[in-house]
Amino acid sequence: MKKGQVCEGVVERVDFPNRGVVRVGEDTVIVKNSLPGQKVRLLVNKVRSGKAEGRLMEVLEKSPLETGRSCSLFGLCGGCTYLSLPYEEQLKIKEDQIKRLLDGVLGAQEAPWNWEGIKGSPKVYEYRNKMEFSFGDAYKDGPLSLGMHRRGSFYDVVTVSDCEIVDADYRRILTTVRDYFAERNVTFFHRLSHEGYLRHLLVRKASRTGEILAALVTTSQEPWGSGKAVAPALEGFGEKDAPEHESGRDEELLQGFRDCLLELEQSGQLKGRFAGILHIVNDAVADVIKSDRTDILYGQDYFYEELLGLRFKVSVFSFFQTNSYSAEVLYETAREYVDDLGGSSDKRSDKVVFDLYSGTGTIAQLMAPVAGKVIGVEIVEEAVEAARENAKENGLTNCEFIAGDVLKVLAELEEKPNLIILDPPRDGIHSKVLPRIIGYGVDRIVYISCKPTSLVRDLEAFLKSGYQVERAVAVDQFPWTANCEVITLLQRVKENK
Repeated sequence: MKKGQVCEGVVERVDFPNRGVVRVGEDTVIVKNSLPGQKVRLLVNKVRSGKAEGRLMEVLEKSPLETGRSCSLFGLCGGCTYLSLPYEEQLKIKEDQIKRLLDGVLGAQEAPWNWEGIKGSPKVYEYRNKMEFSFGDAYKDGPLSLGMHRRGSFYDVVTVSDCEIVDADYRRILTTVRDYFAERNVTFFHRLSHEGYLRHLLVRKASRTGEILAALVTTSQEPWGSGKAVAPALEGFGEKDAPEHESGRDEELLQGFRDCLLELEQSGQLKGRFAGILHIVNDAVADVIKSDRTDILYGQDYFYEELLGLRFKVSVFSFFQTNSYSAEVLYETAREYVDDLGGSSDKRSDKVVFDLYSGTGTIAQLMAPVAGKVIGVEIVEEAVEAARENAKENGLTNCEFIAGDVLKVLAELEEKPNLIILDPPRDGIHSKVLPRIIGYGVDRIVYISCKPTSLVRDLEAFLKSGYQVERAVAVDQFPWTANCEVITLLQRVKENK
C-alpha cells in the first residue's frame, strides 16, 4: 500500500465516529464518510506504521443497507452521516462501535459488566432544538447561501432548505432570512479576507413549549462592503419606547430582518412563536459564534423549555441538550443509575452529590429529590446563573451552583461527595482533574459522555485506580449523525477502600 495509490474495495464496518474500514486485498484502509457494504474508490493519502488512510473519491455501489429516506443534499452537507440507512440499522452500527470501544478498555477488568445496548431517540426526524446556520456561498462568487458547510470544506456553504433533522419552522426561517438578505445584496463574512457583514443565523426552538429564539450574527462592518464599522445599535432596538437612533441603513436592515420573521408568525406560517429576535455582533477572526455585543430587536433573550416535569430557562448561548426528546431518555437513565445505589429516602437525605460540568443544571435538579445537597460546578458563568434561576423556578432549595474551573473549585470545596456525576465536554476530563475526582474515593460514579473515545481514555485511569464498570448503555441523542451519548456506572472495588 503506497501513498497516492488509487484503490477499490468494500467497506467492512465503520468504527467510531465515521471511520470506514475498507478491505483492499490483504490490506485495510480507513476511509471517512463511508457506509458498511459500500463499494468505494479511494485515494490513499497517508501510510504510517503499516496503517493506511484514504480519501473517498466515489461510491461505486451503494450498500444493501441504504434503503432509508434521504434529503437532496445528503452527501454534500456535512451534517448527517447515516441518513440513507433505516434508523434500526444506524442504531446497530452505533451500538457495535461503542461496544467495541468499551470491550477494548474493559477486557482487563476482572469483574463482569452489564452492557445494556442502545436506546433510540423517541423522535428521529425534526428533533433538533438548536441550529447554527452559516452565511456564505456554495461556490466562489456564487449567490448567497445560508446553511451548513459542504462536507470537507471550510469555505463552501450549502443552503439546507429541506433539512430533515429540524422542523418546518427552522426551514421557513432559514429560507426567509436568506431571501431577505440576498434581495438586498448584503455581503457575508469572508474567512480569508475577514471582510463582510453576515456571519451566522442561530435558531433555537423549545420542543415542548414551542418558543423560538432567532439571533442574527454579523460583524460590525458596513453591510454593503465598505469594510468600515457602523455605529452600534441600541439595546432594546425595535421596542416602542426605544429612542430614535442616528444609524442609517444598517438600522433599517435590522428592522426589516426582525419584521420579516414576525410576519412569518403573524401570518400563521409558523407552528411556534418568537420569544426573542436578537442581533449579535462578533468581530472575532475565528469561525465561532460569540458575542461582542448583543442587542434585543424583539422580545427577550431567552425562552423556557420543559424536561421531565421541570422548567428550564434557556438563553441563546446556554448549553442545553440539542434533542429534548432523547434528553429525557438520557436523564431518566442517569437517574435510574443513581437510584440503583439503593437505600431509603431518609438515608439519602444527608448525601452530597457533585454534578461536575453541570451546564444549566439539568442533571443536578433531576437528582435533587434523592439527595441532601447537590453541588454543580460549571466554568461558563452564564450557564451557572441560568442554573440558579432554574432551580429557583423549580422550587429546589438544595442545589448549589458554582462558577469556575472544575480543578480549582474542587481544590477549594470543603464538602465531600457521596456520589459524583460527570458530564464533561467532548474532550473528556482533564488529566489533572481525574486524580482529584478519584481521590474522593466515592463508591460510585456516573459518567455521561458525548464522545465515546474520550470516555474510554478516561475509563483507563479509573480502572487503574480501583474502579470497575458495572453498567453501560448508549443513548442516541443525535440520529443520522456519527455522534452518540454513553452512560457508565463505575463501582469502587472494595479491596481498594
